[in-house]
Amino acid sequence: MPVIRILRRTPLPAAEAWRRLTDWERHGARVPLTRTVITTAPPTGVGTRFTARTGVAGVTFDDPMEVTLWRPPTEGGAGTVRLEKLGGVVRGWAEIEVRPLPTGGAEVRWHEELRLRAAPRLLDAAVAAAGRHLFGRVIDSLLRDGSRSRGDSGAERNR
Repeated sequence: MPVIRILRRTPLPAAEAWRRLTDWERHGARVPLTRTVITTAPPTGVGTRFTARTGVAGVTFDDPMEVTLWRPPTEGGAGTVRLEKLGGVVRGWAEIEVRPLPTGGAEVRWHEELRLRAAPRLLDAAVAAAGRHLFGRVIDSLLRDGSRSRGDSGAERNR
């Protein structure tokens, strides 16, 4: 099972980093050939379901997910969201933790374990590397380009 771990630091406050990273529709806008459809009513919390649909020219696959843990960051405390992947092609889970830093800003930890249907274990390392690259770019973009925030200096890379 491929394991993906990503660590980033950002000058954004933890609450703003959380808001950006849990805006599910914006995730799809940053993954090539993908859009995200929320299938439950707002606000986001435990039980929220959404599907990332990826494809081109009628060849698509769905990656349905459900939020199973929703604990936003508090003043001085980390927040964690857990997503369970429920699809026929992609299975597994992802956790995103946003931790305020004592010096300001926040640290983001992304941990994901996924299984691709019909992919042999021989490909696990390649799938994990591709996932780190893709999800790392998504995280960087979400932290850098807030839809409701202006003037931030973007995400710092820290692996």
